[in-house]
Amino acid sequence: MAELRIGEKVPDFTLPVSKDRKVSLSELTRNGKVVLAFYPGDFSSVCTNEWCTLRDGMKEFEKLDARVVGISGDSHFTHEAFKKANNLNFDLLSDYDHQVARLYNVYYEDFLGLKGASKRSVFIVDREGKLRYRWVTEDASKLPNIEEIKRELEKIR
Repeated sequence: MAELRIGEKVPDFTLPVSKDRKVSLSELTRNGKVVLAFYPGDFSSVCTNEWCTLRDGMKEFEKLDARVVGISGDSHFTHEAFKKANNLNFDLLSDYDHQVARLYNVYYEDFLGLKGASKRSVFIVDREGKLRYRWVTEDASKLPNIEEIKRELEKIR
């Protein structure tokens, strides 16, 4: 899969949030900018740190007219427990078969002995569904620069 480029329309997708609710990227972008944050899995120390940092900065993201959404291959059941344990106030989407991670070219075939996981990565998508920011790391212990993400959001009207 080719790397997504800034300014290109990104692939739309629909993923479950819970047993009874699914959400699509096109639905999310109708309401403003979207920060898609892919991550390897719930309950790891690095992922917990990342999500609690995002949770603590949520008011700033809201002021920037941006919605934060997490995506990993964990089930919606695991996501619900992870959200509750960490008091997270945003959606975590279940990419259980890793199709969206593959679409966005952020998929590990093998991650620490596990068959498949999302690479830690962040994409900012504007209201038109165009990519405005892309950050992907091969080092799953590395966290995204939240201040850089906010600066990029400020540039988008």
